[in-house]
Amino acid sequence: MIKVEFLGPIGLNPIELNIKTINELSESLKQISAMDQWIGISAIAINNKIVTQSEGYILYDGDVVSILPPVCGG
Repeated sequence: MIKVEFLGPIGLNPIELNIKTINELSESLKQISAMDQWIGISAIAINNKIVTQSEGYILYDGDVVSILPPVCGG
């Protein structure tokens, strides 16, 4: 199982999923209606490291995936 945490204004409680790839993560997140506005614009971190080339990335039991919404500021 992996833990998925949603940071900042996404405002969802962490969940645990039994998945192995980022593609499976994306499909699982599409089932959560509150994620509609965040899918496609949020960054993904795996074990506190931003993953830029996430296609095909393999997840392992105990991994923590963080969904990071875009940041605005001035």
